[in-house]
Amino acid sequence: MTTQAFDYRRMFDLTGRVALVVGAGGGIGEACAHGLAAHGARVICADLNLPAAQRVAQDIGPGADALALDMRDSAAIAAALRDVPPPDVLVSTPSINVRKPLLEISDDEFDRVVGLNLRGTFMLVRHVARVMAERGRGSIIVFSSIRGEVVEPGQGVYAATKAGLRQMCRALASELGTRGVRVNLVAPGVVETPLTAQIRNHPDWYRAYAEKNALKRWAQPHEMAGAVVYLASDASSYVTGAVLYVDAGWTAQDGRFTPPL
Repeated sequence: MTTQAFDYRRMFDLTGRVALVVGAGGGIGEACAHGLAAHGARVICADLNLPAAQRVAQDIGPGADALALDMRDSAAIAAALRDVPPPDVLVSTPSINVRKPLLEISDDEFDRVVGLNLRGTFMLVRHVARVMAERGRGSIIVFSSIRGEVVEPGQGVYAATKAGLRQMCRALASELGTRGVRVNLVAPGVVETPLTAQIRNHPDWYRAYAEKNALKRWAQPHEMAGAVVYLASDASSYVTGAVLYVDAGWTAQDGRFTPPL
Protein backbone atom coordinates (compact mmCIF):
# COMPACT_ATOMS: atom_id res chain seq x y z
CA MET A 1 0.00 0.00 0.00
CA THR A 2 1.40 3.39 -0.96
CA THR A 3 1.50 6.34 1.41
CA GLN A 4 -1.08 8.13 -0.71
CA ALA A 5 -3.46 5.15 -0.67
CA PHE A 6 -3.51 4.78 3.11
CA ASP A 7 -6.62 6.28 4.73
CA TYR A 8 -5.17 8.19 7.69
CA ARG A 9 -8.63 9.29 8.77
CA ARG A 10 -9.47 5.73 9.80
CA MET A 11 -6.34 5.00 11.82
CA PHE A 12 -8.20 5.14 15.13
CA ASP A 13 -11.50 3.73 13.85
CA LEU A 14 -12.55 0.64 15.82
CA THR A 15 -15.85 0.07 14.05
CA GLY A 16 -16.70 -3.62 13.86
CA ARG A 17 -14.21 -4.68 16.53
CA VAL A 18 -15.08 -6.31 19.83
CA ALA A 19 -13.19 -4.97 22.85
CA LEU A 20 -13.20 -6.89 26.14
CA VAL A 21 -12.35 -4.50 28.98
CA VAL A 22 -11.70 -6.29 32.26
CA GLY A 23 -12.05 -4.06 35.30
CA ALA A 24 -14.58 -1.90 33.48
CA GLY A 25 -16.73 -1.37 36.57
CA GLY A 26 -14.83 1.74 37.61
CA GLY A 27 -11.67 3.82 37.46
CA ILE A 28 -9.31 3.35 34.54
CA GLY A 29 -11.26 0.39 33.15
CA GLU A 30 -14.46 2.39 32.97
CA ALA A 31 -12.70 5.22 31.17
CA CYS A 32 -11.12 2.81 28.70
CA ALA A 33 -14.48 1.23 27.96
CA HIS A 34 -15.96 4.63 27.15
CA GLY A 35 -12.95 5.58 25.03
CA LEU A 36 -13.06 2.43 22.94
CA ALA A 37 -16.82 2.70 22.45
CA ALA A 38 -16.46 6.33 21.35
CA HIS A 39 -14.21 5.12 18.53
CA GLY A 40 -16.69 2.54 17.31
CA ALA A 41 -15.87 -0.63 19.22
CA ARG A 42 -18.48 -2.97 20.62
CA VAL A 43 -17.40 -3.04 24.25
CA ILE A 44 -17.88 -5.89 26.68
CA CYS A 45 -17.60 -4.44 30.16
CA ALA A 46 -16.27 -7.21 32.40
CA ASP A 47 -15.80 -6.97 36.14
CA LEU A 48 -15.96 -9.04 39.30
CA ASN A 49 -18.68 -6.58 40.34
CA LEU A 50 -21.39 -7.31 37.76
CA PRO A 51 -23.75 -4.44 38.79
CA ALA A 52 -20.88 -1.99 38.31
CA ALA A 53 -20.15 -3.43 34.86
CA GLN A 54 -23.83 -3.24 33.98
CA ARG A 55 -23.93 0.42 35.02
CA VAL A 56 -21.01 1.26 32.73
CA ALA A 57 -22.51 -0.69 29.83
CA GLN A 58 -25.79 1.15 30.32
CA ASP A 59 -23.97 4.49 30.37
CA ILE A 60 -22.23 3.64 27.10
CA GLY A 61 -25.49 2.62 25.50
CA PRO A 62 -26.32 0.31 22.58
CA GLY A 63 -23.46 -1.91 21.57
CA ALA A 64 -22.11 -2.36 25.07
CA ASP A 65 -22.63 -5.48 27.19
CA ALA A 66 -21.76 -6.50 30.75
CA LEU A 67 -20.03 -9.66 31.90
CA ALA A 68 -19.18 -11.08 35.32
CA LEU A 69 -15.56 -12.21 35.35
CA ASP A 70 -13.19 -13.33 38.09
CA MET A 71 -9.60 -13.20 36.87
CA ARG A 72 -8.43 -15.38 39.74
CA ASP A 73 -10.37 -18.41 38.46
CA SER A 74 -9.14 -19.97 35.22
CA ALA A 75 -12.26 -22.09 34.72
CA ALA A 76 -14.48 -19.05 35.31
CA ILE A 77 -12.55 -17.06 32.71
CA ALA A 78 -12.97 -19.82 30.15
CA ALA A 79 -16.69 -20.07 30.88
CA ALA A 80 -17.19 -16.31 30.66
CA LEU A 81 -15.43 -16.10 27.32
CA ARG A 82 -17.81 -18.69 25.88
CA ASP A 83 -20.67 -16.25 26.48
CA VAL A 84 -19.25 -13.40 24.39
CA PRO A 85 -18.00 -12.92 20.82
CA PRO A 86 -14.28 -13.51 20.28
CA PRO A 87 -12.55 -10.26 21.24
CA ASP A 88 -10.37 -8.32 18.82
CA VAL A 89 -9.07 -6.23 21.71
CA LEU A 90 -8.37 -7.13 25.33
CA VAL A 91 -7.75 -4.50 27.99
CA SER A 92 -6.75 -5.79 31.44
CA THR A 93 -6.74 -3.22 34.26
CA PRO A 94 -7.40 -4.87 37.67
CA SER A 95 -4.75 -4.72 40.39
CA ILE A 96 -4.55 -4.69 44.16
CA ASN A 97 -1.85 -3.43 46.49
CA VAL A 98 -0.82 -3.95 50.10
CA ARG A 99 1.30 -0.99 51.23
CA LYS A 100 3.66 -2.45 53.79
CA PRO A 101 7.41 -2.91 54.15
CA LEU A 102 8.47 -6.25 52.71
CA LEU A 103 9.46 -7.57 56.13
CA GLU A 104 5.90 -7.03 57.34
CA ILE A 105 4.10 -8.63 54.38
CA SER A 106 2.43 -11.89 55.37
CA ASP A 107 2.37 -14.97 53.16
CA ASP A 108 -1.36 -14.47 52.60
CA GLU A 109 -0.90 -10.83 51.59
CA PHE A 110 1.86 -11.78 49.17
CA ASP A 111 -0.31 -14.48 47.63
CA ARG A 112 -3.28 -12.13 47.34
CA VAL A 113 -1.35 -9.45 45.43
CA VAL A 114 0.52 -11.89 43.20
CA GLY A 115 -2.63 -13.96 42.74
CA LEU A 116 -4.54 -11.16 41.06
CA ASN A 117 -1.91 -8.88 39.57
CA LEU A 118 0.36 -11.49 38.03
CA ARG A 119 -1.28 -14.92 38.10
CA GLY A 120 -4.77 -13.59 37.35
CA THR A 121 -3.54 -11.46 34.47
CA PHE A 122 -1.58 -14.43 33.12
CA MET A 123 -4.67 -16.65 33.11
CA LEU A 124 -6.84 -13.99 31.48
CA VAL A 125 -4.29 -13.15 28.80
CA ARG A 126 -3.57 -16.82 28.11
CA HIS A 127 -7.24 -17.63 27.47
CA VAL A 128 -7.84 -14.61 25.25
CA ALA A 129 -4.53 -14.86 23.40
CA ARG A 130 -5.29 -18.44 22.37
CA VAL A 131 -8.51 -17.30 20.72
CA MET A 132 -6.80 -14.37 19.03
CA ALA A 133 -3.93 -16.53 17.75
CA GLU A 134 -6.38 -19.00 16.24
CA ARG A 135 -8.11 -16.14 14.41
CA GLY A 136 -4.83 -14.56 13.34
CA ARG A 137 -5.43 -11.12 14.80
CA GLY A 138 -5.81 -9.19 18.03
CA SER A 139 -4.46 -6.50 20.32
CA ILE A 140 -3.79 -7.19 24.00
CA ILE A 141 -3.27 -4.21 26.31
CA VAL A 142 -2.22 -4.87 29.89
CA PHE A 143 -1.88 -2.21 32.57
CA SER A 144 1.47 -2.23 34.29
CA SER A 145 2.67 0.78 36.31
CA ILE A 146 5.61 3.10 36.82
CA ARG A 147 6.28 0.75 39.76
CA GLY A 148 7.45 -1.81 37.26
CA GLU A 149 10.35 0.59 36.63
CA VAL A 150 10.86 2.61 39.82
CA VAL A 151 9.99 1.71 43.41
CA GLU A 152 9.53 3.19 46.86
CA PRO A 153 9.20 1.71 50.37
CA GLY A 154 6.01 -0.24 50.87
CA GLN A 155 5.51 -1.17 47.22
CA GLY A 156 7.80 -4.18 46.90
CA VAL A 157 5.31 -6.92 46.07
CA TYR A 158 3.13 -4.68 43.91
CA ALA A 159 6.19 -3.47 42.01
CA ALA A 160 7.38 -7.05 41.52
CA THR A 161 4.06 -8.00 39.91
CA LYS A 162 4.15 -4.98 37.59
CA ALA A 163 7.71 -5.70 36.51
CA GLY A 164 6.72 -9.33 35.99
CA LEU A 165 3.81 -8.30 33.78
CA ARG A 166 6.16 -6.28 31.63
CA GLN A 167 8.45 -9.22 30.88
CA MET A 168 5.62 -11.72 30.55
CA CYS A 169 3.82 -9.55 27.99
CA ARG A 170 7.00 -8.87 26.07
CA ALA A 171 7.58 -12.61 25.81
CA LEU A 172 4.02 -13.10 24.57
CA ALA A 173 4.51 -10.34 22.00
CA SER A 174 7.56 -12.20 20.74
CA GLU A 175 5.74 -15.51 20.61
CA LEU A 176 2.58 -14.29 18.88
CA GLY A 177 3.86 -11.63 16.50
CA THR A 178 3.83 -13.94 13.48
CA ARG A 179 0.28 -14.98 14.36
CA GLY A 180 -1.12 -11.48 14.08
CA VAL A 181 -1.45 -10.72 17.79
CA ARG A 182 0.12 -7.59 19.27
CA VAL A 183 0.79 -7.32 23.03
CA ASN A 184 1.59 -4.02 24.73
CA LEU A 185 1.50 -2.44 28.17
CA VAL A 186 0.39 0.90 29.56
CA ALA A 187 2.31 2.15 32.59
CA PRO A 188 0.39 4.92 34.35
CA GLY A 189 1.79 7.33 36.87
CA VAL A 190 -0.43 8.53 39.70
CA VAL A 191 -4.11 8.34 38.77
CA GLU A 192 -7.09 9.24 40.93
CA THR A 193 -8.78 5.85 41.29
CA PRO A 194 -10.08 3.72 44.19
CA LEU A 195 -6.65 2.04 44.32
CA THR A 196 -5.02 5.35 45.28
CA ALA A 197 -7.66 6.54 47.74
CA GLN A 198 -5.28 6.03 50.67
CA ILE A 199 -2.89 8.59 49.17
CA ARG A 200 -5.55 11.08 48.17
CA ASN A 201 -6.82 11.08 51.75
CA HIS A 202 -3.36 12.11 53.00
CA PRO A 203 -2.80 15.73 51.80
CA ASP A 204 1.00 15.81 52.22
CA TRP A 205 1.40 12.47 50.45
CA TYR A 206 -0.95 13.55 47.66
CA ARG A 207 0.94 16.82 47.07
CA ALA A 208 4.32 15.08 47.13
CA TYR A 209 3.24 12.74 44.32
CA ALA A 210 1.88 15.64 42.29
CA GLU A 211 5.17 17.51 42.68
CA LYS A 212 7.20 14.47 41.57
CA ASN A 213 6.05 14.54 37.95
CA ALA A 214 6.74 17.15 35.29
CA LEU A 215 3.10 18.29 35.02
CA LYS A 216 2.78 18.73 38.81
CA ARG A 217 -0.60 17.04 39.05
CA TRP A 218 -2.39 13.73 39.26
CA ALA A 219 -4.05 12.11 36.24
CA GLN A 220 -7.74 11.46 35.83
CA PRO A 221 -8.84 8.03 34.56
CA HIS A 222 -9.92 9.37 31.17
CA GLU A 223 -6.32 10.41 30.49
CA MET A 224 -5.40 6.73 30.19
CA ALA A 225 -8.01 6.05 27.49
CA GLY A 226 -6.08 7.71 24.66
CA ALA A 227 -3.16 5.30 25.05
CA VAL A 228 -5.56 2.36 25.00
CA VAL A 229 -7.41 3.54 21.90
CA TYR A 230 -4.05 4.02 20.17
CA LEU A 231 -2.81 0.53 21.08
CA ALA A 232 -6.15 -1.04 20.13
CA SER A 233 -6.29 0.61 16.73
CA ASP A 234 -4.44 0.43 13.43
CA ALA A 235 -2.58 3.58 14.44
CA SER A 236 -0.28 1.23 16.39
CA SER A 237 -0.16 -1.58 13.81
CA TYR A 238 3.66 -1.74 14.01
CA VAL A 239 3.81 -1.57 17.82
CA THR A 240 4.18 -4.68 19.95
CA GLY A 241 6.16 -5.56 23.05
CA ALA A 242 6.12 -1.91 24.06
CA VAL A 243 5.55 -0.19 27.39
CA LEU A 244 3.76 3.12 26.94
CA TYR A 245 4.38 5.35 29.95
CA VAL A 246 1.49 7.69 30.70
CA ASP A 247 3.11 9.19 33.77
CA ALA A 248 3.52 12.96 33.21
CA GLY A 249 7.27 12.47 33.01
CA TRP A 250 7.59 10.72 36.38
CA THR A 251 10.14 8.19 35.08
CA ALA A 252 11.91 10.77 32.88
CA GLN A 253 13.10 13.24 35.49
CA ASP A 254 15.55 12.76 38.30
CA GLY A 255 14.36 13.39 41.85
CA ARG A 256 12.30 16.23 43.26
CA PHE A 257 14.90 19.02 43.38
CA THR A 258 14.98 21.71 40.70
CA PRO A 259 18.55 23.02 40.49
CA PRO A 260 19.17 26.79 40.26
CA LEU A 261 20.15 26.93 36.59
